[in-house]
Amino acid sequence: MISVELTNSEPARLDVTLAGILPYSRSQLQKAILAKAILVDAVPATRNTSVSIKNVVSYDPNYFIVGEIPQGTMPVLSIIFENADIIVVNKAAGVLSHPAPGSHEFTLADALKVYCPTMEHAGDDAARAGLAHRLDRDASGIVVSGKTRDAFLFLKKQFAERLTTKHYTVLVLGNIVEDHGTINFPIARSTTLGRMAARPNSQEGKEAITHFDVIERLGGHATLLDVVIETGRTHQIRAHFFALQHPVVGDKLYIQKGQKQIDLGRLFLHARELTIELPSGETQTFTAPLPAELEAILEKMRASGRKH
Repeated sequence: MISVELTNSEPARLDVTLAGILPYSRSQLQKAILAKAILVDAVPATRNTSVSIKNVVSYDPNYFIVGEIPQGTMPVLSIIFENADIIVVNKAAGVLSHPAPGSHEFTLADALKVYCPTMEHAGDDAARAGLAHRLDRDASGIVVSGKTRDAFLFLKKQFAERLTTKHYTVLVLGNIVEDHGTINFPIARSTTLGRMAARPNSQEGKEAITHFDVIERLGGHATLLDVVIETGRTHQIRAHFFALQHPVVGDKLYIQKGQKQIDLGRLFLHARELTIELPSGETQTFTAPLPAELEAILEKMRASGRKH
């Protein structure tokens, strides 16, 4: 155990006190308290423990190394827009939006809290900062977060009431014949496959509505789409196009047996445009360009088509 030298003469909450001394967030410290990894006067602390210079506080560093400290490199924030209320970023593929069960790595939420520490208290959960929505790890594009509690609640309400407009650039396997379409299959979590299931012939599951327009057909092997979602279900785009037998290129979870895959090391799913009302009352549209690696695969497929 490592002892902590306290400086406050008046009693204060343990997690608050330690957050000002140790390089850990209040969320991490609260979890350590629950795990009995922090002692006060040689006794495991509780969530309501208060301490001052009269107390002897110690902690188990192994708990943080093994259980709580994220591994890898802190994500670099690519900021599209920022004011006193919100921050809009372009999330890179491979970055978790927020901590996931069993994962010990830096997330977009971690980077946001380092950039703006007050965001730890903006959302409903300190671990998620003020994120008003999320993107899958292997997707990229626009994510908006509230910098204050009021801003977070303002954004959250818009997403809940479907007042935002979200455009995604998506490449799916195979040739989609229709130029336009709407998918409204309910989505529920599969009890056996560890993924979401879109059920065309069932009312089971939550309502999910996805609209699409064909941008380009690539030699019958893949179709580039502009996708707009009315609802925001987990894996909605991926599950819906998998149900149509046109899974998203690069998807390793929603796979059609016997269908030739294109391995990108990520999803060809990019949140390129978001229209949302700001807490100031102004409506604004934010855009994020298609990442270079996705532009490269499109050009490669076009070149292959020209050769044939």
